[in-house]
Amino acid sequence: MSGRLNSDLGQIVIDPDVIAMYAGSVAVECFGIVGMAAISVKDGLVKLLRRDSLKHGINVKIEENKIHLTFHVIVAYGVSIHTIAENLFNSVKYKLEAFTGMEISNITLLVEGVRVID
Repeated sequence: MSGRLNSDLGQIVIDPDVIAMYAGSVAVECFGIVGMAAISVKDGLVKLLRRDSLKHGINVKIEENKIHLTFHVIVAYGVSIHTIAENLFNSVKYKLEAFTGMEISNITLLVEGVRVID
């Protein structure tokens, strides 16, 4: 379902893919996030997504103009997952609400892997 906002001049419709791409670009800027993850249903393997495929590691649901996000991420080894999660939640909530004008009601973070950063 798309997000819909009404203005004086008409209606604004935001596609969930746009929200996912923007949220993914905000997420990979956060300290401790190595990248977004994709899980192969066939093998059960986790792979790191390239920068142009960020939206595939994020699930977006829009209900009553409130956004629900689920992130599948790979985190950096040695960094507190709690710290990473707080940083991600605060950054994504602030930037996405300013970008879309819609409320973020829920963010779920699924850590799919850990990588050593060179």
